[in-house]
Amino acid sequence: MAFIFKNVFFTMLRTHTCGELRIADRDTTVTLCGWVQKVRDVGAMVWVDLRDRYGITQLMLEEKNVSKELLALAHSLNREFVVKATGVVIERVSKNAKMPTGDIEIKVADLEILNPAKLPPFLIEDETDGGDELRMKYRYLDLRRNPVRANLELRHKVARETRNYLDSLNFIEVETPVLIKSTPEGARDFVVPSRMNPGEFYALPQSPQTFKQLLMVSGFDRYYQIVKCFRDEDLRADRQPEFTQIDCEMSFVTQEDILNTFEGLARHLFRTVKGIELPELTRMTYDHAMKYYGSDKPDIRFEMKFVEVNEETKGKGFPVFDGAELVVGICAEGTATYTRKQIDELTEWVKRPQIGAKGLVYIKLDADGSIKSSVDKFYSPEDLRAIAAKFNAKAGDMILLLCGETDKVRKQLNELRLEMGSRLGLRSKDKYAAHWVIDFPLLEYIEEEGRWFAMHHPFTSPKPDDLKYVAQGEFGKIRANAYDMVINGVEVGGGSIRIHDKTLQAKMFELLGFTDEEAKHQFGFLMEAFEYGAPPHGGLAFGFDRLCSLFGGADSIRDFIAFPKNNSGRDVMIDAPSTIDAKQKKELNIATTV
Repeated sequence: MAFIFKNVFFTMLRTHTCGELRIADRDTTVTLCGWVQKVRDVGAMVWVDLRDRYGITQLMLEEKNVSKELLALAHSLNREFVVKATGVVIERVSKNAKMPTGDIEIKVADLEILNPAKLPPFLIEDETDGGDELRMKYRYLDLRRNPVRANLELRHKVARETRNYLDSLNFIEVETPVLIKSTPEGARDFVVPSRMNPGEFYALPQSPQTFKQLLMVSGFDRYYQIVKCFRDEDLRADRQPEFTQIDCEMSFVTQEDILNTFEGLARHLFRTVKGIELPELTRMTYDHAMKYYGSDKPDIRFEMKFVEVNEETKGKGFPVFDGAELVVGICAEGTATYTRKQIDELTEWVKRPQIGAKGLVYIKLDADGSIKSSVDKFYSPEDLRAIAAKFNAKAGDMILLLCGETDKVRKQLNELRLEMGSRLGLRSKDKYAAHWVIDFPLLEYIEEEGRWFAMHHPFTSPKPDDLKYVAQGEFGKIRANAYDMVINGVEVGGGSIRIHDKTLQAKMFELLGFTDEEAKHQFGFLMEAFEYGAPPHGGLAFGFDRLCSLFGGADSIRDFIAFPKNNSGRDVMIDAPSTIDAKQKKELNIATTV
């Protein structure tokens, strides 16, 4: 059969897909191919729902119009058989308004089983009876389901529109190596033994960072790549050992240029993929984010900002607050009606090991104007109203307070804020709030290690105004020329203006504890490249999988990856990772354990 499909001429087994025929095609002879979704067999008549990735079309075979052999063949069909059917498009007597093809059916004249199928281990339907592990084991069957296919179609659309936008700005897509050199900073590398170089190893890239900087030295002033990256780290719903980034770099730019360019990309994707006009992104400093949200990726779909009340709570004889470094809380609007049981449940929630708080104090402003708390013994109604005034709380609201060491209690309150936001329905997946977080610390000091570590990576430039702190040795005051894009409390992208000066880069390596020999061994190629005219440059990488899951309203990125790993980093479908035989080990110079 030959037919035109989307203006391209093909010779194929089918003339149409299972999703395109309509009442206007009545009396047309067609050939369809696909998988049997369902069979309704009443003896003298057989109806078959035939499915491909474009939709479902109903086939009809009637005893009086077909041969006994053809009807017998129809009786033998079962779920997921692959078949080819030829017939005439007719109007259905009993129409199905829920199906795009519900006004028609195919009066079958010829039927061929292209391949029979075993009964699947779970239903190939939108609402399946298969659990996660079972569906991952038979992922090729799971991919036949509409929701999973729709996720991959969305992923394709995001990739296509990303390329359209970046191509329009004269970016060039360049592939960088997958077998590279291992570096000690950051997450653990996946390593690959070299057969031709015994005892030596490649690493799989955690990002193309140094290569894209070298491309800037090479004069490719606008680079991008939708690229696979690899990190050997513990897994969560938003992590996989292999993941995809939209990786970008630009030359002769400032931070402002980067933010404007990639805010433009985000708004383009929301417009073309979601049909949403994303407002101009607000900007928030790291210090502001930590003080008012306890997180460097705050969810700003709702307010509930932190309020610090040390002055109002201390010196009243409550030892827990008096001995705390920070007393801080949130105002949960409309929750004064919470029962004692609900408050006790919240208290136990913040005490969980994942949160780590030692307790929870509440202050209720009841609708009748009265005020009460769990610490009435220590605070008068006037004291409580002074605290409530700091929160701008009104009748019907409840204030929730935590205390402790500043950094720890802010993280705990961030978790409580997000939980309350969810309980109050303030975190709808259909609502999007995007913003930039800027002015991160360049370095953080880890007491256990006794040295400074890069907050982002060793190639991030200090803010120009903070270069003086490098000379003065006040490393904790140095802000990074770095930025993260946060959408709905998820960091979807981040980057920085890079160091392009060899002397400053050498100083950064020194601050991070590299000896000259170690820096040369690990990054000598980059340092040497800087001697041949490195332009000012900077870039950003979006988490492509995270972006897709955000657009799809899902919590897990696995739903948007064709063949993901499970939470143990295993591909249960192909049973990987797996052992290799003794011969392979010998070739790779890997010792065999006896």
